Amino acid sequence: MWWRLGYEDHVGPDPPRSEWNCLLRAQGGREDSRSPCSRGRGVPRPACILVSAALKQGRVTPTELCQRCLSLIKKTKFLNAYITVSEEVALKQAEESEKRYKKGHSLGDLDGIPVAVKDNFSTAGIETTCASNMLKGYVPPYNATVVQKLLDQGALLMGKTNLDEFAMGSGSTDGIFGPVKNPWSYSKQYREKRKQKSHGILAGHDPKDSTTIQDPVKPFTLPSLTDMSKLCIGIPKEYLTPELSSEVQSLWSKAANLFESEGAKVIEVSLPHTSYSIVCYHVLCTSEVASNMARFDGLEYGHRCDIDVSTEAMYAATRREGFNDVVRGRILSGNFFLLKENYENYFVKAQKVRRLIARDFVNVFNSGVDVLLTPTTLSEAVPHTEFIREDNRTRSAQDDLFTQAVNMAGLPAVSVPMALSSQGLPIGLQFIGRAFCDQQLLTVAKWFEKQVQFPVIQLQELMDDCSSIFENEKLASVSLK
Repeated sequence: MWWRLGYEDHVGPDPPRSEWNCLLRAQGGREDSRSPCSRGRGVPRPACILVSAALKQGRVTPTELCQRCLSLIKKTKFLNAYITVSEEVALKQAEESEKRYKKGHSLGDLDGIPVAVKDNFSTAGIETTCASNMLKGYVPPYNATVVQKLLDQGALLMGKTNLDEFAMGSGSTDGIFGPVKNPWSYSKQYREKRKQKSHGILAGHDPKDSTTIQDPVKPFTLPSLTDMSKLCIGIPKEYLTPELSSEVQSLWSKAANLFESEGAKVIEVSLPHTSYSIVCYHVLCTSEVASNMARFDGLEYGHRCDIDVSTEAMYAATRREGFNDVVRGRILSGNFFLLKENYENYFVKAQKVRRLIARDFVNVFNSGVDVLLTPTTLSEAVPHTEFIREDNRTRSAQDDLFTQAVNMAGLPAVSVPMALSSQGLPIGLQFIGRAFCDQQLLTVAKWFEKQVQFPVIQLQELMDDCSSIFENEKLASVSLK
């Protein structure tokens, strides 16, 4: 774990010194300001010798040290540093090391010291992939010489670390297991510096999508909203539908009052073509689905059925097996709308209605409105059993009522959770901004988020509750048997 072996050692950071010193302090050792391992070939420096001394003096056992390192590996799994963690092997080696220490037969300074090797070194009985599909699943029958020398000295093999495929690279970004993340990018020092330089990261032209705007995007930061008197919030009257739950309606009203109380101007506006929006969206969406999904034919990539009676039969069976009912239904609808005899009456007409919907938004924003405030959904999330009572198309028509129009109008929008419902479930509101005014939209959303102070989910309590429910279900199942 503490000594890296490989051709790329000079480009990676040393293990975080704070973690190393934490182990030292826990065992009564002094902190060392120097790196715990040398660059290149793993020659021990004083910190390593201090840990070795702590092992020899019995202030820490190999098993305790091994378990701490395994715990740290699990906690930092998000860094993607390890391809394989050899937990059982390491613990067994730690047990053998502990026996040697008790007998006073230490193999040397490395006995009981955790190490990890890059996955381009052969390790007997442990998968060695070189981060390549070519060797995925390969388990060598022997150890590389350098690995064997470490084991002969009693080192504990924690696992195999990530790398560029066959170590051909310098950043550990090009292996099949994905890039390794630099732990320093999660450090307090780095995050504090980044706060001053953060900027709309996803913005800009997508070279893989010819429909995206090609204009250059300048990075921007989100300022604090202080002068609310210059802000005009629009409330679309068409979004006050009979299906809207009283709880969502109440929070929507409270949010409008909050802006007004802080000095913003809140006015009612009209988007007259809202009632046609969901039908228009269905025609255009399914037509796009039919076009995009045509590539999945079972020939070049993706699922392919075993039927070989004819090419047509293979096409049909592949798509029947590969897509579920919802996807197949949308493909069929889209193909129907795109048929020559239906094209003008459905697809072209939907495009014309789309233009009217987009013009509604333009007219509202041209009237002086800066941001629209709307519900995101009709109600809080409903239980699964209730949700599936309706078919997918009906559910989509209901749940997309407030959100799909901005897709057709090409506008930025963001949903911000405001409060928990009476059932303890989140309810959010949607902010819609002018085209290409993402900064203004996100600035308003940032201010609103700060005001409402939406509670953070308590994941530990959630996991404990789920575990309790799971155990109760298991006990109930056993008692029924």
